[in-house]
Amino acid sequence: MKTLYLDCFAGIAGDMFIGALLNLVPNPEIIKDEILKIHALDPDEYKLIIEHTTKNGIAGINFDVQLKNLHGHDDHEHEHHHHRHLSDIEAMIIGSDLTQRVKRETLRAFSMLADAEAHVHGTTADKIHFHEVGAVDSIIDIAGAFILMDILNWPRVLCSAVNVGSGTVECAHGILPVPAPAAEYLLHGLPVFSNGEPMERTTPTGALIVKCIADGFSTMPSGKIIASGFGLGNRNSNDMPNALRAVMLETSGEVGGLVRENVTLIECNIDDMNPQDYEPVFGKLFESGGLDVWLENIYMKKGRPGVKLCCLARPDDTFKLSRIILAQTTTQGVRVKEYDRLRLNWKIEEAATTLGKIHVKVTELDGKILRKVPEYEDLKELAKINDKPVWEIRNLISKEI
Repeated sequence: MKTLYLDCFAGIAGDMFIGALLNLVPNPEIIKDEILKIHALDPDEYKLIIEHTTKNGIAGINFDVQLKNLHGHDDHEHEHHHHRHLSDIEAMIIGSDLTQRVKRETLRAFSMLADAEAHVHGTTADKIHFHEVGAVDSIIDIAGAFILMDILNWPRVLCSAVNVGSGTVECAHGILPVPAPAAEYLLHGLPVFSNGEPMERTTPTGALIVKCIADGFSTMPSGKIIASGFGLGNRNSNDMPNALRAVMLETSGEVGGLVRENVTLIECNIDDMNPQDYEPVFGKLFESGGLDVWLENIYMKKGRPGVKLCCLARPDDTFKLSRIILAQTTTQGVRVKEYDRLRLNWKIEEAATTLGKIHVKVTELDGKILRKVPEYEDLKELAKINDKPVWEIRNLISKEI
């Protein structure tokens, strides 16, 4: 399978991530056409720069969003003048022609960012004015990150520990220590370190991207390198390049045509929760990387009925998901077991149908397709658009994919 490895030895920012991934796609200019699908962004407001250059002697791609002032000139001093609420950004993304998965991931990312900003400022997400993160450049950085992941067919993502830098950074609210408060909040539960000359090395947007896409944290995995490249930032330091390295690998974990991988099972017994209260717990676990979540009916002491809450997880996510269960349910502890799992190979493909585009999970064995299953969230969206029940949409789509 394909594995994208992010080497954050010098930190990560939105522009660095996009620059790094542009090395991995056939035509870097494609990002310009894709961003135009966000119709609410006026192309006269910005100019996208894709520059093949060097930083500290390292060749890479510098991606930059140059914003234009009222007179039409490039002017970075005006880049934070476009403040928006979360609802404004959601409307922009929903009304775009981006793929359904890119829309979902972008909306989820901005929701996470709003929560982080609300936590920092002691308010609620709906009242947040997105200052530096809500300007045109950051909307492009965040949506662009998922656009490129979509072009790369959503590979598994592993990440190194993240260099956050040191010193101070000047934000809209004054001079603050590095990492900036929103970045620090988003990095909760992730492995970080500080190295190099004082500077901000991981921005809130960079922290958000890692939070959203990383399946785990490790050194570079075993495999065959297919492609690699550096995304270059706009800052300078003498000790290391302001750069992010992205490496695409073909990693092999197959046994007899099946993928063999390590997983952990987190479980607990509960007999004192309202059944309706499990749904938000499921949502948080899936959002945070849970592979599968389910309930089992059990009988506890004195014949009391109860449920066993089970969550299947990647080993690196065990503690994060355990904390969610402990915080969001009435259990006092969880059990963790390690298992070897054998599973089929699968991938997500986009299919064109008479009702619209839809993502399909394609399952394979020995190079042969076993089945194609349309993604449920896409089915719901098409059902809403076409004013039909989900089951009818599924039946129609299944004949075309």
